[in-house]
Amino acid sequence: MRLFQSVPERFRRTSGSEKSVVPPTGFTAQLTLFSAAAMAFLAVFALALSQASGRLADRWSAELARSATVRINAPKDQIDAQTEAVMKVLKTTVGIAEARVIGKDEQQALLAPWFGPDLPLDALPLPQLIEVIEDETGYDSDGLRQRLAAETPGAVLDDHTRWRKPLVKAADRLRSLGLISIILITLTMGAMIALAANAALAANAQVIRVLRLIGARDAFIVRAFVRRFTLRAVGGALVGTALGMVSVAFLPAASTAGGFLTGLGFRGWNWFLPLTIPLLAGLVAFWATRWAAFRRLRELT
Repeated sequence: MRLFQSVPERFRRTSGSEKSVVPPTGFTAQLTLFSAAAMAFLAVFALALSQASGRLADRWSAELARSATVRINAPKDQIDAQTEAVMKVLKTTVGIAEARVIGKDEQQALLAPWFGPDLPLDALPLPQLIEVIEDETGYDSDGLRQRLAAETPGAVLDDHTRWRKPLVKAADRLRSLGLISIILITLTMGAMIALAANAALAANAQVIRVLRLIGARDAFIVRAFVRRFTLRAVGGALVGTALGMVSVAFLPAASTAGGFLTGLGFRGWNWFLPLTIPLLAGLVAFWATRWAAFRRLRELT
């Protein structure tokens, strides 16, 4: 009897004995490592998408919020006079830092992607455009519209509100989609680890019964499984996170021509954010294995 009473005591005192309860290799080990690595790899890209969408929303909001365009629709013999009148109004408007007339060469460059470089601007009734940049205080757009309507009836102020709101809203939704993806990936990883732990417990049902016969408590058995599956999940997540960060690092750098897709990645201190993924994987594995182990042990009672 003393021999049987000393066995669980030795199990509790030695960490290596806890490891011996769970098989170190096999299907459950491979499933845990693979699922943790795959989910961590996907989580890196979801996090990169969320960060890039946030930067995109901030950039679009900042760039479009401080810029506006005055469009002058008038006969050719009145364009120059109305342009001069509009410039006088803009220069005397409080809150406007800069106003400049967009020349024909710049207009042709703007239209070239759609109509080609040989577009005959002189033969087309294109309006005259004036770019307006506001200062930090901003200007009264309604008051400016009234002044333009009174002095130059052919001038129309476009403050880019109808363009800015949908773009910023779309970027914010992309950021939310990235965060939702991370949550779904975390839940999926937890489910896979719980299934693997449940399979390991089922495969070792006979060993668990023997341990109970010699006095081992359920807390000791659960601790052994939690320890093993948590370490497996953290190890797999480290591999997946490293591969994901390397893949993101090799993506094209942000450029004006490439747009959003070339800006998908991390900037500055954001490179440290993926390092939290293995920690999150460890927490998920800990609670998922603990829940699955206690549930399975109650069934084996």
